[in-house]
Amino acid sequence: MKKVYPDPKAALAGLLRDGMTIMAGGFGLCGIPDELIDAIQASGVKDLTVVSNNAGIDGVGLGKLLDTRQVKKMISSYVGENKEFARQYLGGELEIEFNPQGTLAERIRAGGAGIPAFFTKTGVGTKVAEGKEVREFDGESYVMERGLFADLAIVHAWKGDTEGNLVYRKTARNFNPMMATAAEVTVAQVEHLVEPGEIDPDHIHTPGIFIGRILHVPTREKRIEQRTVRKRKEPEAAAAGGGQI
Repeated sequence: MKKVYPDPKAALAGLLRDGMTIMAGGFGLCGIPDELIDAIQASGVKDLTVVSNNAGIDGVGLGKLLDTRQVKKMISSYVGENKEFARQYLGGELEIEFNPQGTLAERIRAGGAGIPAFFTKTGVGTKVAEGKEVREFDGESYVMERGLFADLAIVHAWKGDTEGNLVYRKTARNFNPMMATAAEVTVAQVEHLVEPGEIDPDHIHTPGIFIGRILHVPTREKRIEQRTVRKRKEPEAAAAGGGQI
């Protein structure tokens, strides 16, 4: 079966519909499937539930879907970098299901493993536990969290082969690998696309069995969410004596 598609629109053809649940991998702006997000925006699909650690930033990543009001609900952990997200939430225009970051990751992993629910101590006694079952184990209280499984997962990989075996690089390993397993269909955008057998089996993070479609993205802009730099110190010696640095 041919998995490689020529462009983002083709890679998502027949998969999108109003009201669906989409998982989007990455951490901050690192490892996000931006080409596929752009194609979802262009499709005009709406009333989406989006599962993602964060909502991008204004005008970038998932922030684009917020700008066009295509997202009905976010299931997220960290959303503090997106002003439009905050505006819609505070204005009652966007439904939010907040999760502690580790809980969100485990909910996705559980969904991919076929585990419908699990118990964790994280959030017990806080708003996180409101409306959820709390049970005692060995004298300690635990809150029940449901596994997450989506209609579509979109992920970004550093390298992949045409069979869908994927390798993620550094921070991009956050959320992409588990999301790839937790959806009816997973579409992966890949920076370096190679032939089967060219990736050391021990280096594969996501086996190709989980990947339905592949998009090759050899060139893409890699943005920095927050650029923080240290001010240069004045060259004291040069300033005092006119010497060379």
